Amino acid sequence: MGQIKVYFNVGEIEGLSVIVPTVHGDQRGYFSETYNKRDMQEAGFNFDFVQDNQSSSTKGVLRGLHFQIKYPQTKLVRVISGSVFDVAVDLRRDSKTFGKYYGVELSAENHRQLLIPKNFAHGFLVLSDTAEFCYKCDDFYHPNDEGGIIFSDPDINIEWPKIDVPFILSDKDKKLKTLKETF
Repeated sequence: MGQIKVYFNVGEIEGLSVIVPTVHGDQRGYFSETYNKRDMQEAGFNFDFVQDNQSSSTKGVLRGLHFQIKYPQTKLVRVISGSVFDVAVDLRRDSKTFGKYYGVELSAENHRQLLIPKNFAHGFLVLSDTAEFCYKCDDFYHPNDEGGIIFSDPDINIEWPKIDVPFILSDKDKKLKTLKETF
């Protein structure tokens, strides 16, 4: 693999990987290939990403935990400005880690990316004053196919970082149900 370092099965969850691209820097700043299909294929990833998304959020915004029901997506997520605590929850019913989560800080400074396979719920909490979040998907978004799990599900028990502002959720995300109620 040329320009990436891959940490496979992070959190002991099969298929969940952290990817760190090589960053070349000097007095002018830095350059990094954030995605190279050849490097990904050499690492064993064969995804055909068809859609790129970007969001901007302020500190305390918590988005998620979201998933697509009939049209699940593999996602490659990263932060280009600021910092977030990013979470993936295994929703594969036949997996030994069903209902388990992995959380990692993604930031513009650490350049980490999280590769989230199909059939995972995903969400993030903004840690910095603002954050710009980008992700690639291997299937198109289907608005009538949304699913979600409440961020505070006691069985998943995500250890969200403590921050100095209250969490800000959409009305839709406030009404999400637990994993047990959803599956």
